[in-house]
Amino acid sequence: MTPVSSHSPHGQLPLRTVQVLGGGNAASSAHVRTLAAGLVARGVKVTVCAPYEADRAYDFSGAGADHVHVPRSSDPVSVAALRAACANADLVHAHGLHASFRTVLALSGRRVRTPLVVTWHDRAHADGARAHMLRVLERRVVKAATVVLGTTSALVDRARRTGARDARLAAVALPGPRRPREPDDPDRRRPKVRAELGSIGRPLLMAVGSLERHRGYDVLLDAARAWRRLDPVPLVVIAGEGPLRGELQARIEEEGLPVRLIGRRDDITDLLAAADLALLPSRWEARSVLAQEALHARVPLVATEVGGIPELVGDAAELVPYGDAKALADAVVRLLGDQERRDLLAAKGARQAATWPTEDETVAQVLSVYDELTQPRPLP
Repeated sequence: MTPVSSHSPHGQLPLRTVQVLGGGNAASSAHVRTLAAGLVARGVKVTVCAPYEADRAYDFSGAGADHVHVPRSSDPVSVAALRAACANADLVHAHGLHASFRTVLALSGRRVRTPLVVTWHDRAHADGARAHMLRVLERRVVKAATVVLGTTSALVDRARRTGARDARLAAVALPGPRRPREPDDPDRRRPKVRAELGSIGRPLLMAVGSLERHRGYDVLLDAARAWRRLDPVPLVVIAGEGPLRGELQARIEEEGLPVRLIGRRDDITDLLAAADLALLPSRWEARSVLAQEALHARVPLVATEVGGIPELVGDAAELVPYGDAKALADAVVRLLGDQERRDLLAAKGARQAATWPTEDETVAQVLSVYDELTQPRPLP
């Protein structure tokens, strides 16, 4: 694909954009990093408004963007800081619900309307009164946005139902590592990782994600009861941190489940490469990073048939209903006993991954939207 460029043949000013990120989960933060690097390389001036810790983790400044510290809060001080950062922007692009709402507040009341692009990377997860509040925020955001980009068809449909004037499917790549890995023989690395995790001589099942209710780890622990009858007993390893850690650990100990919680890790690629299966038991997922990394790594995936997962993986994974521990347990048992099926899923996964957008395609699509929404900026 020929890169789209913001340079004008008639000597116009470069496009000035602001990317707004809240706390940012890993997927949205990595996406903003990809956009920052790609847009700067194409001559766009980029300012990233995000907390200090996001810039430390994702190095937006190292990608050539200006970084402005804006806390996650929607208090007047944070909104004022964001308003000042957006003062001279030709276009503002917000990522995630809370960052988008904060941006709507910051842009309100301006005499000149600044185009606002909003990307929904995932659905906000909440119950009860909080869920109602989030729906109110969603309506406010989509009605103010010039364009809403959804990372899955389900999110695009949700934006349209909520009142978006223009909602489109976003091209979002799985970003590669920013730092090159040390050269290593994967056949030597795999047994080292399995030994560290305690999975020598037994299957290793890998799950990754924050320890929160919507991740479905309670169902995963229910399924793990059935795997205690296998010989050898598979080990389930969950990488992630969150508010349910104490509750999950108590269940693991009380029921003697073959499950380990190993906390937040920065070597997920190595962990997945060492696994026999990847597990994704969530209540809802958009463009799951775990699913993408598993298919890239040719690791067979068992996932719930929810949200954007079917669209993302096609027929390259075993899909089960959410909340059905028996279906999850049975799918894992079948795969562990069927090497031919695992090999087939590994091959299908690699082919499916090859159809996903590249980082260049991601940047090109976003820049084409920007060009559509902005007018030429002649030099004074």
